[in-house]
Amino acid sequence: MIKIGIIGPTWIETRIKRCIKRFPNFNPTFKTSNNIYDAVTFTKELGNHCDVLLYSGYIPYYLSRNARIYSIPAHYIPVKGASLYRAFYRLQKKLNSIYTVSIDTLTKVDFETLNFDLDENVDSLHYLDKVTFAETEKVVKFHAERYRKKEADCALTGLKVVSDRLNELSIPNEWILPTDGDIIVTLERALLATEKRQKLESQIVFGIIYIANFESLKKEAVNEQTIQRLNLEIQNMILDFIDLLEGHLTSLGGNEYMFITTRGTFERVTQGYKFFPLFDNKQRSKIKLSAGIGFGVTASEAGSHARMALLQADEFGDGKCFIVKEDRSVIGPIENDIPLTYPLTITDENIIKKANKASISPFYIKKVISLLQRKNTSTFTAHELAATLGITTRSANRLIVNWLDADIIKIAGVEKLQKRGRPRQVYKLLE
Repeated sequence: MIKIGIIGPTWIETRIKRCIKRFPNFNPTFKTSNNIYDAVTFTKELGNHCDVLLYSGYIPYYLSRNARIYSIPAHYIPVKGASLYRAFYRLQKKLNSIYTVSIDTLTKVDFETLNFDLDENVDSLHYLDKVTFAETEKVVKFHAERYRKKEADCALTGLKVVSDRLNELSIPNEWILPTDGDIIVTLERALLATEKRQKLESQIVFGIIYIANFESLKKEAVNEQTIQRLNLEIQNMILDFIDLLEGHLTSLGGNEYMFITTRGTFERVTQGYKFFPLFDNKQRSKIKLSAGIGFGVTASEAGSHARMALLQADEFGDGKCFIVKEDRSVIGPIENDIPLTYPLTITDENIIKKANKASISPFYIKKVISLLQRKNTSTFTAHELAATLGITTRSANRLIVNWLDADIIKIAGVEKLQKRGRPRQVYKLLE
């Protein structure tokens, strides 16, 4: 795991926690305070304990420059691009027309880019001095004077404290608040910047692709030529995917293929474990596939983990891909949603004891914990449990009865999503 220290105000913590779920390699430590000068103390506290530092913005990043260990990469979330466009859009909704806007934090080039991209022709007046937290009154005075002299119709600021003061003065303004997209891009840069990350980039990755209905498709073939065409269709489809991975493909006979690539390439092609191009191929409408990906310190270990990952994918059915990492933790399924993450080795005595009492696998409990972390909630329904474990709703209900008896879960309430039908019971995992 890559240890990332995150420093900023309290409001940013929830936003970053939501975004960082997309990065299973990160192990975050949050240091938050509404006193911006605490950023220096937090930087010293994190010291050598982190592989990379992430600041909520430029000012805490700048304030902490002398407290940082320069061998540790440090990044801050910029207030430009999507953040700027959203703030400008919100200003347009407030005002009938905007001819000139006063701006701090951003450069003339940033706003010219906005004009070009959005086909606008709005003038901008920029606070030219370096924006510092200690001189926020000077920034407020700059915006207020531009507005009172009717030189600007409104203001854009990168500082919340400035926005709050302008609101008190009844000056139309917008705080350029980082979007989730800005946070995700910054996390991607932080990920690539670490020394550990650079080593992982070249790590060998093994993958196994399994065609679940290969034998039934062969039986449907009318002659040997049809079977050969089927084989060619499957091979060409998989080869197109391997070309994207810049990898090497080997047939393991009939319904299985193995490929080798590097971790860096795999993560770029899958967009950080969020997209698996092979399952998006239109050719595979009649071909049922699943895939297992293995990371490891050695080629043998990566190959074994790929087989373990394939077993996890099989539990979820057609069109799923799972990853088993070098620490034998599981990530999956790879899809646009946030993946589940859970270990293959359980050492928590409390979980093992409760699982034995209910005569179930402790991995099921870990999967439920992962589900709750992904949903950012403490409750789940039988339907959600079935989808998480890759089982039927009837089987999930049987598990729930056992778990209730073993004091693993409790009934938390009911939910009514439709006018017709019975309400669903909602369950909560006990501590």
